[in-house]
Amino acid sequence: MIRLLERAAAAVPDQPAVITTEATTSYADLLAAARSVGAALRSRGIDRFAVVEPDAGRVLTLLAGAALVGAEPCQYQPDIDAAQFREQAEALGHTVVVSRREELAGDGLRVVGPDELVAEGPVTEAAEAAEAADQPILIRTTGTTGLPKAARHDWSVLARTTRDATPRPGQHWLLAYGPQQFAGIQVLQHVMAIQGTLVAPFPRQPRDGLDALLGQRLDCVSATPTYWRFLLAEARGRGVALPPLTQITLGGEASSPDLLAELRAAFPDTRISQVYASTEFGSIASVGDGRPGLSVASLWSPENPDGLLRVVEGQLWVRAGTGMSGYAGDRSDTPAEEDGWVATGDLAEVVEDRVLFRGRNSDVINVGGVKVHPLPVEERIAALPGVSMARVFGRPNRLTGAIVATEVVPVGELAAADAEALKREVRAAVADLPPAWRPRSIALVEELATKGTKTLRGMAGPES
Repeated sequence: MIRLLERAAAAVPDQPAVITTEATTSYADLLAAARSVGAALRSRGIDRFAVVEPDAGRVLTLLAGAALVGAEPCQYQPDIDAAQFREQAEALGHTVVVSRREELAGDGLRVVGPDELVAEGPVTEAAEAAEAADQPILIRTTGTTGLPKAARHDWSVLARTTRDATPRPGQHWLLAYGPQQFAGIQVLQHVMAIQGTLVAPFPRQPRDGLDALLGQRLDCVSATPTYWRFLLAEARGRGVALPPLTQITLGGEASSPDLLAELRAAFPDTRISQVYASTEFGSIASVGDGRPGLSVASLWSPENPDGLLRVVEGQLWVRAGTGMSGYAGDRSDTPAEEDGWVATGDLAEVVEDRVLFRGRNSDVINVGGVKVHPLPVEERIAALPGVSMARVFGRPNRLTGAIVATEVVPVGELAAADAEALKREVRAAVADLPPAWRPRSIALVEELATKGTKTLRGMAGPES
């Protein structure tokens, strides 16, 4: 991170590096602030710390400054509940949090303001010269299937994905992910590598992304499929035309055929790519042909010994050593290595020349002994013309252990929707599926439950 920032500041010092709700910061100013942060961290003896900060400009300063001196930062969601934060920080051994939220302080946990670190300079030549060999960073998972974990990475490994990046000064990227997410870190690095400009509104909801699309000059957007569904629905609701983009990148979830078609219709001249990556395993594969899933060319085989992926008994495995060095803390759930491969927990199926994603192991619903995968059911429902978005999940049931349920966001206003007609369409769309796979509960809602801009699936809700 610090190397990318130094190169960008040398090439385009006066260009905006980041535009946020609070300020616009040039590359030269960002580098100067990062060097001050590095010196302050060293002088205070802070070698690892938590970060709770909504502004992406301050986040970039803290991450680059920490990388300069080998301190280990770990970001939390900026709106995290104070009591929840203290509990999670204690589990990870954090005693210092850099934040503007004074209420986060607790027994054994002190708050340091981000502006305090920047203001502490000046940076001495000795401090600049004493750069760390290790540049650690702790990245927490979104916790969509439980409490977040924290994966240990090193900036030198993460930066490998930027080695072939071509400088494109002036290209504007929207930060739709939280910078605390692995995908958000990828976007930060990429923008630094191409010497572009990061546009980072806060909050980072789809409606804010749409505002940025309409009000800022944007070239590229990287976001989850769920984020894009919400953004496109918001655009329809406002009745606005979307400006052209150069690049759309999808990641974090499987992209359904209907969403890809909707994006192609809305952005006919835009390159649309899908990336397979995770907090634990890093960035593994990508495809830009506009079709669901990945090409089978991504898979390991005797003819493709450099492939990093395999499908074993319906689960995707990744070559060990491509991502994190391990989870922080004493965790028994660190992925086990088998013959140089690690199970990802992602379900996948090879269909002709594609590797198609079928959801997560943790999303599978056990209906009376029948294992139901929510994603294929959800894709059928979401493709209906009267459906804007849908999610499929499990609800506990006394007789079968669980039933399949679905929540549907109708096109247009919820109050104006013909609920019974839409429910009939949903039932017809899944009528040829095995009985256990058919939703027994269909509810029309205004919005779907999400976490980290990903749709929540798996088991949820009261008994029915």
